[in-house]
Amino acid sequence: MLRRIIFDLDGTLTDPREGILRSVAYGMERMGRPLEISTELNWLIGPPLQNALGRLLETEDSELINRCLEFFRERFSKTGMYENEVYPGVRELLASLREQDLDLYVATSKPTTFATQILEHFELATYFTGIYGSELDGSVIRKGDVIRRLLVDESLDGADAMMVGDREHDVLGAREHGIPCIGVLYGYGSRQELLSAGAVAICESPAEVLAPLGL
Repeated sequence: MLRRIIFDLDGTLTDPREGILRSVAYGMERMGRPLEISTELNWLIGPPLQNALGRLLETEDSELINRCLEFFRERFSKTGMYENEVYPGVRELLASLREQDLDLYVATSKPTTFATQILEHFELATYFTGIYGSELDGSVIRKGDVIRRLLVDESLDGADAMMVGDREHDVLGAREHGIPCIGVLYGYGSRQELLSAGAVAICESPAEVLAPLGL
């Protein structure tokens, strides 16, 4: 029986586009690589940021990537994390799930400290039993590793859980632990991306998530 729902954050609970892209542009400018913000950069939202910055900088040099990441965090920690908004219908979805005594968790590639501050700022944190993210030192950034930490810390096996996310990383990370994933299209992944990764259902709005959960 389904008892636990694990949510991605960016592109699933909130739309972080403005804050992430502006902070990436700030970091790239500080690196001497000015970047024009456009919808073509939406692919940055979701995957681990270290990988995305390496692609933008066209390098695998960890020192350069980490320097750019520090510049990104310089702006993001003060301003960028709040240039964000909760998707319409998310509060209602979370409230409905909690009313049915389901335990809710967050598993995100965003550092835990930022994820917690964002959820507290938008008054969503109280819906969740646990909030899990990556480490600032880069030791845990893959979605599968974040979910593994969640399962270990909460003493769960995932057999009674479902993941909800908007990118292939959510689907694949959940599948590593035998957890099915519902893909949502109001975020930043496409139907093809989510289905190819193995999503068990596709939803176009938060309200639609209840049906594949059997609720």
